[in-house]
Amino acid sequence: MKRPEILSPAGDFEKLRSAVYFGADAVYLAGHAFGMRAASGNFSDNELWEAVEYCHSRGVKVYVTVNIMPRDGEYASLEKYLRFLQDIGADAAIVSDLGVAALLRSVAPGLELHVSTQASVVSAAACRAWYELGARRVVLARELSLAAVAEIRRNIPEDLELECFVHGSMCIAYSGRCLLSQYYVGRDANRGACAQPCRWIYSGGGALVGEIAEEKRPDEKLPLVEDGGETFVMSSKDMCMIEHIPELCRAGIDSFKLEGRVRSAYYTAVVTNAYRLALDSYISDPDGYSYDPSLGRELDSVSHREYGTGFFFSDPRRDANTVTEPGYIREKAYIATAVSGCEAGGTAVFCQRNKLVRGQRVELLTPGKVGEGFEADSLCDEAGTDIESAPHPGMLFRLRCPMEVHPGDIIRGA
Repeated sequence: MKRPEILSPAGDFEKLRSAVYFGADAVYLAGHAFGMRAASGNFSDNELWEAVEYCHSRGVKVYVTVNIMPRDGEYASLEKYLRFLQDIGADAAIVSDLGVAALLRSVAPGLELHVSTQASVVSAAACRAWYELGARRVVLARELSLAAVAEIRRNIPEDLELECFVHGSMCIAYSGRCLLSQYYVGRDANRGACAQPCRWIYSGGGALVGEIAEEKRPDEKLPLVEDGGETFVMSSKDMCMIEHIPELCRAGIDSFKLEGRVRSAYYTAVVTNAYRLALDSYISDPDGYSYDPSLGRELDSVSHREYGTGFFFSDPRRDANTVTEPGYIREKAYIATAVSGCEAGGTAVFCQRNKLVRGQRVELLTPGKVGEGFEADSLCDEAGTDIESAPHPGMLFRLRCPMEVHPGDIIRGA
């Protein structure tokens, strides 16, 4: 069986290191221009060069998003940027605009063309058309069912890869093409500056349970339900396909894409690690594979909205995939990252992210394992003096751990 790729988000260098350490086969990221996630930290030109070097030295690929819809006046600088990405050895550019794709093939033929989900590819015919234009991978639209993905796979060239989002935020707009943000605050979602007004809480001034319908479709009613005066009919559930690894593999998906460039390094670590564990377990023994519920508990430990399976098993025309409660389900506290390791029973040095108190119940997260719990009963400052807490962000502290610790491992709240 072909082993699918785990493709992780890298909104900045900290998240990139986290993705690589916890098992990503590839990362996707953006420079300071031409990408669809302006809210993430992103990478300067020098950081892009360093990121490619860092990843390639560890056997990890780098795909750069160049997926906005540029205007005519931007093509001169875009040409320089594409040449630059080729020169630094980026593995692919993720593109949604036909003009950008043509420019890429002309000025940077050594850079693979990956077609963004923003291009809304939903058919084998569209895949084949992109293939003829030089694409080597298509990121399918998130509105497709898993059965439709499998059908596309059967009807496209064998060497054309398919990539699908399998975890993270969904969008109420079709393939992310939305005008709400531009309308409300003048920030164009189609140029990477979405303010996510679909996540905002809207109020009608009081409790309301009712329905609305478009005037020419009086029988197609949309329910309006307010809870305490608030409604959230546009906020989508987060996708979570951790329980369906066999189905994803059998559909012929080449790359499992994890959403989350604007989320935390802890989120990147946990989600990457969970899908790495699940995929490796399945690939090693497909016939004997069974889902491990502890992986679901891992994914529950990160900040997320209600989970669902996107549209892989439901029709977007009948199920809007929207939440029933507003806001995020909060993650466990990200306490610290190990900067030096130790043998089991030894003392490791950590860099603090959130306050740790002596005797607190914590968990250690290391690649290839779910979190292991213990009590932080031996806590010292960097010099080895006993302390009752580590209260200052960025401070180094020493902690005795009952299990082996490696640099990059994470301590979180239990």
